[in-house]
Amino acid sequence: MASFLQLLLAWLGGCGCAGRLVPPSQGSKAGSFRGNSSQRWERPLLRSRRSWVWNQFFVIEEYAGPEPVLIGRLHTDVDHGEGRIKYVLTGEGAGTVFVIDEKTGNIHVTKTLDREEKAQYTLLAQAVDRASNRPLEPPSEFIIKVQDINDNPPVFLQGPYHATVPEMSNVGTSVIQVTAHDADDPSYGNSAKLVYTVLEGLPFFSVDPQTGVIRTATPNMDRETQQEFLVVVQAKDMGGHTGGLSGSTTVTVTLSDVNDNPPRFPQSSYQFSVVETAPPGSAVGRLRAHDPDEGENALLAYSILDGGDGAEAFIVHTDALGQDGIITVRKPLDFESRRSYTFRVEATNTLIDPQYIRKGPFKDVATVRVTVEDADEPPAFSRPEYHLAVYENSPVGTLVGKVTAVDLDSPSSVIRYSILPPTDPERYFSINPQDGTILTSVPLDREVLPWHNMTVVATELDSPQQASHVQVAVQILDVNDNPPQLEHSYEPFVCDNAAPGHLIQLIRAVDRDEDGNVSRIVIRSPLGPREPNVTVRDNKDNSASLLLRAARLPAQGGSLLVPLELVDGGSPTRTGSPTLTMSICRCRRDGTMPACGAEALGSPAGLSTGALLAILACVGTLLALVLLFVALRKQKQAALLPFEEEDVRENIITYDDEGGGEEDTEAFDMAALQNPDAAPPAAAAAEPLPTGPRLSEVDADPSVPPYDSIQVYGYEGQGSSAGSLSSPGSSCAGDSDVGGYEYLEEWGPLFRTLAELYGAPEGPPPT
Repeated sequence: MASFLQLLLAWLGGCGCAGRLVPPSQGSKAGSFRGNSSQRWERPLLRSRRSWVWNQFFVIEEYAGPEPVLIGRLHTDVDHGEGRIKYVLTGEGAGTVFVIDEKTGNIHVTKTLDREEKAQYTLLAQAVDRASNRPLEPPSEFIIKVQDINDNPPVFLQGPYHATVPEMSNVGTSVIQVTAHDADDPSYGNSAKLVYTVLEGLPFFSVDPQTGVIRTATPNMDRETQQEFLVVVQAKDMGGHTGGLSGSTTVTVTLSDVNDNPPRFPQSSYQFSVVETAPPGSAVGRLRAHDPDEGENALLAYSILDGGDGAEAFIVHTDALGQDGIITVRKPLDFESRRSYTFRVEATNTLIDPQYIRKGPFKDVATVRVTVEDADEPPAFSRPEYHLAVYENSPVGTLVGKVTAVDLDSPSSVIRYSILPPTDPERYFSINPQDGTILTSVPLDREVLPWHNMTVVATELDSPQQASHVQVAVQILDVNDNPPQLEHSYEPFVCDNAAPGHLIQLIRAVDRDEDGNVSRIVIRSPLGPREPNVTVRDNKDNSASLLLRAARLPAQGGSLLVPLELVDGGSPTRTGSPTLTMSICRCRRDGTMPACGAEALGSPAGLSTGALLAILACVGTLLALVLLFVALRKQKQAALLPFEEEDVRENIITYDDEGGGEEDTEAFDMAALQNPDAAPPAAAAAEPLPTGPRLSEVDADPSVPPYDSIQVYGYEGQGSSAGSLSSPGSSCAGDSDVGGYEYLEEWGPLFRTLAELYGAPEGPPPT
């Protein structure tokens, strides 16, 4: 076996794959090796110094022969076999992967190598003297390359793949490119040369053997028939030949949708029904045309093809999803007038692809029949609203108009009429419940309210819940019932030195009637008594000018009464007779008025005399009330000041603590209340209360609050010579009834005040 390996290495060396050493016994000098391992061999030269040379070494990866394996030998011409030369190997893998026999120079590999992990190793060889370790030859670098073998199958690093291609695509449409990776050396042999084939997915798809591009192989692939395909692609090295390694991956190809299918109704006709009382906008039914496409290619639009009654009574629109057509009521329906409608509905694709227009038309039509069902309807008025009119000032009970309603379900049903009270709160009108006749209830005035709006209710007598409403507007027509009147309350005045023909005042007349302001109003002096100093000139535009006629007027401070006559142009004619009061004022020569009568100046310039007097009276009353209030407060304070020092009251202190009741004997020491000797001594004597004449005054005054207090003690004392105490108004038993209260002075200083109070001598009895 060793001889076989030597022959194999010798053969590899002849091919430039193994190291070679020129032995001295061949009689030729070794060639000199300059530079790195990639340099070529130079022709041997004769020189005085001996040296050693070699080429690159090679080792086959994954070699499973005996270990260690001899891969080459190093030898120098200075080695004469005496054993004084030692060969040293350093560099990548030296001592672990590669070892050298320091005596013979044989290099062995100690473990299996993998080219995919490391393709080559760079080492450094040197011959040294074994005794002195002195280099005998300069160190030289060489390379050991790992020879590749086909030991790695192709791998799809990005698989599995997912791809999408439109349905109905042409043959050869590119779908996706798959790529496999082979870890073997692509520069050596065919170990990394890959070929792609389809294992599964034929005949729908094919793959390019060299590039791995998958393409469609069948035309007219329909998504509605099969939406998804599974394609298995294999990559094989060694150019696809026998013995090559292979790997596979899966490609999921999904067909995307195109608009290649027109919509179709599942049935050619549809029938729906709707009650006649359904309001506009009520849904009648749904239509759905089937479109095998999906997404925007399946969006539909619905429309009614037939004009006429069907399109007027109903409308169809598409729902939010773009799939269903919803038929709704367009206008109110009437069972009595029409009981059914027939029309056609068309469903159309909203998006049409011109590439597939040959598969059209992309629309379909269905017939729809809608039956109107009868319902118990409320009475129906003959008009949607009523406009009536009546003249103002008409007598009570005047006919205004009539409303009529009928039950369409049963024309013979009895109808009752009424006015909705909130719409006629003043009850200007009344209605006949049987026939709907509207009458006036009070005289009406157009100038107060020209229009009246009310609601009339019609109710079925047999079914009171069936009621309908209608609006009735009543216009009050005008009659000439208002005489003309002046536009303002004029208060003219004239200077006492005014010349004849002077314009005193321009007045204007108005008429409250409807046509009064557009008709002609004549303004003139009456035929009877008139003011001779003033001329009334009609301007023929509903206005007149007051002109001064006399050269001399009465004295300043007087006035003139100017009667007027206002005649309108209505029928019958109405006449107004106002009278103007014209004041005469003293004026300067330049026309200014320094003074005039109270009638001329008081009203226009400011407040009247009566108003001023009223204001002054109110102000005086308020001042009197304020002064009275202040005086009362001062009197009250003065009455209380002398007795402030004698106003003795007890302080009441309130605590929020609540006792435990009669059963609580632990919180307080009850012995202190029962036995005065147990109580602690008082810190100081209490200050005596004021006594004397003040006490009798307080007792006799019923308006003074009761300042006295009664304190009840559970223990009256024991061993006291004074005995029990009672109130000042009661009598005591014993000698005190006869001898008075002088003995109180013997009790000590604490009772001295009490003795003075009750021991004072009484006055003579009343006679």
